[in-house]
Amino acid sequence: MNVKVIEAESDKILSAKIASNYQVRTGLPSVTDGWRFNFNKHAKRKNRQTYVLYCSHSPEIIEGCLIFEMKNTVEPYMAYIEIAPHNRHEKGKLRNVAECLIAFACRLSFVNGKGDYLGWLAFDVFEERKEGRRSETNGFILIQIQSAKTRWHNHNGDSSGRW
Repeated sequence: MNVKVIEAESDKILSAKIASNYQVRTGLPSVTDGWRFNFNKHAKRKNRQTYVLYCSHSPEIIEGCLIFEMKNTVEPYMAYIEIAPHNRHEKGKLRNVAECLIAFACRLSFVNGKGDYLGWLAFDVFEERKEGRRSETNGFILIQIQSAKTRWHNHNGDSSGRW
């Protein structure tokens, strides 16, 4: 899928692609490369599809990675998503990488979701602790997309769209 990302330094719009990891000649990112997740390890589970985002002018550099899963073969689930370490924080090289990957996951939820799960995308939230360890919050966030209207459900059951 063709997408657009923004070069942070110049605000220039760049062409990029989201493709299956099988279509890319580079290996998947891992913690040894400065990423928070080992995508090669997590991509091996059953019912998971792995996608990478890269700029058209530098296909050898992965700018972001996404693992999409169909939980119990029916529920669209964004298992892992991460932007490259060089795109994090205010000094990141590119903007819109995470947004493109999330939009792509939403699209996959329409392609793969069935019945009540059509347009449904769930994901767990991981957060960094001060000690440097990751922990999972005690819930999940659900995005339910209905005819160009996005509704956010947080782990407390609030569906007002507020965080």
